[in-house]
Amino acid sequence: MNISLRNRTDETVKIYFEKANRPEIKKVLPQKAQTVEEALEDYRASLLLGAGSYGRTIYIDENYIGDIWCYCIDVHEEPSAMLSYCIFEKTYWSQGVATEAVMMFLKEIQDRYKLRTIGAFTFSENLASIRVLEKNGFDVIEEFSEDGKNSKYFQYAY
Repeated sequence: MNISLRNRTDETVKIYFEKANRPEIKKVLPQKAQTVEEALEDYRASLLLGAGSYGRTIYIDENYIGDIWCYCIDVHEEPSAMLSYCIFEKTYWSQGVATEAVMMFLKEIQDRYKLRTIGAFTFSENLASIRVLEKNGFDVIEEFSEDGKNSKYFQYAY
């Protein structure tokens, strides 16, 4: 199984939007964009110089199976960002794919942005995501409840 991170395109953004809006994904990963047009607009904004977000697609061999991205990128004073990821193809859940993709992406964004820390939020019930973060060296910083959902904030220090 060959995992690779590749460039996002208009086409992958459309595929991601469709697949990430399935109920089993939305349950554990809220989506900012409410329409495919909003998703495309956010993606195109990420291509601009000085953009506050950066993303990649996750492939297994030649199969597009998910996305990984950072947002709220701040390269000043205390360089930091937030991390999010989604494997939308269920056949690849619980196989270590997200863990490896996060490891690869952390290295890439460190090289690109010289970050000192990266944070990540997840719902407390999303045990798979919690395991991915812990395996990659993230520590729980805070636990909280928002809109009736228990969540955790993790942080990774380079």
